[in-house]
Amino acid sequence: MWNDFVFMEFTKKNKPNHKIIRWLRLIHRDLGFMMVGVCLIYGISGFLLNHMNGKDPAFKTKDESLQIDKNLTHDELSVLWKDKGLPELKKIMTIDDVHSRLMLNGGIGVYNSATGMVDYETHSKNEFVYWINKFHYNKIKGWSVMADLFAFALIFFAVSGMFIVRGKSGLTGSGKWYFLAGIIIPVLYVILT
Repeated sequence: MWNDFVFMEFTKKNKPNHKIIRWLRLIHRDLGFMMVGVCLIYGISGFLLNHMNGKDPAFKTKDESLQIDKNLTHDELSVLWKDKGLPELKKIMTIDDVHSRLMLNGGIGVYNSATGMVDYETHSKNEFVYWINKFHYNKIKGWSVMADLFAFALIFFAVSGMFIVRGKSGLTGSGKWYFLAGIIIPVLYVILT
């Protein structure tokens, strides 16, 4: 009986598969912890970019309407605008006989001289979203090295993850069905759309 126990332990320890899986688990775990911050950046910004609905999530837009005097000249409009303490007016451009475009610092507007109505919008930066989107779009100098490392880490996680779980939940058990579903879903989506 003792000889059987020693033989089983010896074969377990010396299986080349066992050593490979052990290393896969260690690297998968440590690299996974190292990539948590990058995963959060790409995950949050990816979600926000996926639900933009035509608006950049890195900027908040505030729409305003204002009733002022009718038939103001550009100079009169500039003085009145400044006196009211509104967002900085950089330039006024004529659109047609009635409408003028107001170029604001961080926004834009339209003055209707016939009604005296001004409709304008201002944009303010959401700093957190702005910066994570810059990472996502790879707009930060030198970030492409990290982006490539993250891409290779994702490939490693996908491949190593298939082999580090063994038994009935592993690739030879129920895992094969999840693996197939993960391949079939995007293929079907491409075929059906």
